[in-house]
Amino acid sequence: MGEFTVDGATKRIYESLQADNVGIDERIADLKAALALKRLKEAVFDPVKLVQGNREGRKRMKAYFRQRGVTVKFPTDARPAARVRIGFGRADHFP
Repeated sequence: MGEFTVDGATKRIYESLQADNVGIDERIADLKAALALKRLKEAVFDPVKLVQGNREGRKRMKAYFRQRGVTVKFPTDARPAARVRIGFGRADHFP
């Protein structure tokens, strides 16, 4: 447990995820300790920085971290933008 800041522990988790989950359990333990020191209840991750940031990947990450005592949240504004319909005619009218 070398990293006791939430940002530092989160960064090391991103690095571990990019390195095929090497040392992920130790990084989660560091994050859990950092959250406890700051009296926070959940860790927030950016799905864009994940190897598999789609819905399935986020659910797997939440489940894995939850089993180890860490609640994971993803910001709602980091989701991919909704599809925009581009067509001919008036721009403000979509059927």
